[in-house]
Amino acid sequence: MPLFNVRVYGVLLDEKKRLLVSDEFIRGNYFTKLPGGGLEFGEGTRDCLKREFMEETGLDVEIGEHIYTTDFFQISAFNNKDQIISIYYAVKATTPVILESKTKLFDFAPHQTADSNGEAEVFRWIEWSELSENDMSLPIDKVVIRLIKQQL
Repeated sequence: MPLFNVRVYGVLLDEKKRLLVSDEFIRGNYFTKLPGGGLEFGEGTRDCLKREFMEETGLDVEIGEHIYTTDFFQISAFNNKDQIISIYYAVKATTPVILESKTKLFDFAPHQTADSNGEAEVFRWIEWSELSENDMSLPIDKVVIRLIKQQL
């Protein structure tokens, strides 16, 4: 039976005008995406994003304006029976950002990708001036990057 999978993502720009992205290894595949994740039953979208940022990055964030909600059909990259609905917000760290980050794409330690069925995540900053939709792996993230680049 087809299901809806609601995802909530944050657009975090630092004081140097860099965008935080997540490089992920998921079941043998590599993805660059915006930080965030799945809405849990009983959660609001903003609460979900605060939780996801804390779980993934250790950062407490303030959820700002709504940027975009998926307005086209998108099948899940991980389960071809789920339709993805993604919601994007601007986020701002409530304290100085202290986060281990990489400078190279998919800069995983060998043990992080040794299990082809495993998952790993590292963070990276992309300079705003160098950012393009092609930096993102997922179709909805590409739309969001295109939109925010046009607006700012």
